[in-house]
Amino acid sequence: MATTESVSVAASDEVRAYVDNRIGFIELNRPKALNALSLAMIRTMHARLDEWRTDAGVLAVVVYSPHERAFCAGGDVRYFYEVSQRNDLAARDRFFIEEYSLDHAIFVYPKPYIALMDGIVMGGGMGISQGAHRTGGLRVVTDATQMAMPETRIGLFPDVGSGWFLARTPGAIGRYLAVTGATIGATDALYAGLADVGIRANAIPALLDALHRESFATGADVAACVKRVALLAPCVPADECADTSLAATRGWIDKHFGQSDVARIVASLQMEEEDGARDWAEDTIGMMRARSPLSMAVALEAVARGEGSMSQCLRRDLDLTRSMFEFGDVMEGVRAHIVDKDNRPVWRIAHIEDVSREDVERMFVSPWSADDHPLRGLHG
Repeated sequence: MATTESVSVAASDEVRAYVDNRIGFIELNRPKALNALSLAMIRTMHARLDEWRTDAGVLAVVVYSPHERAFCAGGDVRYFYEVSQRNDLAARDRFFIEEYSLDHAIFVYPKPYIALMDGIVMGGGMGISQGAHRTGGLRVVTDATQMAMPETRIGLFPDVGSGWFLARTPGAIGRYLAVTGATIGATDALYAGLADVGIRANAIPALLDALHRESFATGADVAACVKRVALLAPCVPADECADTSLAATRGWIDKHFGQSDVARIVASLQMEEEDGARDWAEDTIGMMRARSPLSMAVALEAVARGEGSMSQCLRRDLDLTRSMFEFGDVMEGVRAHIVDKDNRPVWRIAHIEDVSREDVERMFVSPWSADDHPLRGLHG
């Protein structure tokens, strides 16, 4: 049994970071906001990761929430809505610059980074978890995981580097998830390559206990412990319907979401006649009709451009935040769904079929030159 040693502790109301048993633990603690990332949380996480990067006393990093409802529901949407209403462009830019810098730091982290994605994992929650598998760490899902990039619902786009990850999912799954913002569970996340290991939610305390008490010589040993405990308590989602899972609908997804633009996707769905597929197609069209047409077109293009490096993807995401606020539907989407909650957004372009290629291309024009881009220092 390992001797537990507390190396350092940094506590705040919203996140607690500490070292115990040669592991850096990051505990998200903003339950009323479903652990949505505030600027203070982003800064605390990044500071601790920087501190632990070269600390020989830290073998690996584990990020989790002690609150079972959510791992992290995204970025602080109300914050960037409010600063935008005040026309505080610098504050809004600062939030996204620091969030994307944190996401990149995780992506290139030199030690295993392990994300316990129990409960809701959306938006910014994907940004602080998806990079884990690039580090020798793990993305761990549970039977309670609800994963999504739902940004098109509020007139935004799947940011935090999601274009990079979604571009690497099987077939057209990434395009489907980006455009529709559909929520998936553990089985679908594993199938799509957006998770590495599944464990029962009620086994998370036992996993954390093992991480606090077992002996580890390397970061790989920490990851191996997570895999071993997960094998003893495999995740068996109770509510995922087999006939609507990504595996079951993969052929339909590839057929329709492989189309070149959103209007053609809808037209293809409308032509679906296969037994069993028709209901799915109608449900999908209904979901898309409720999203911002421009945002869906941008989301599709972001995944199409996601084959480059993560640093390129994050720079593009920052460019898009500027254009989506200036020319897109973010403010109206947040107003309708989060602030006023009338759920009746009036999109700038009302119909999917009316979004032109020029509308989409304009959104990807960077307001910065390569030499003065705020994320120019990111590499890899």
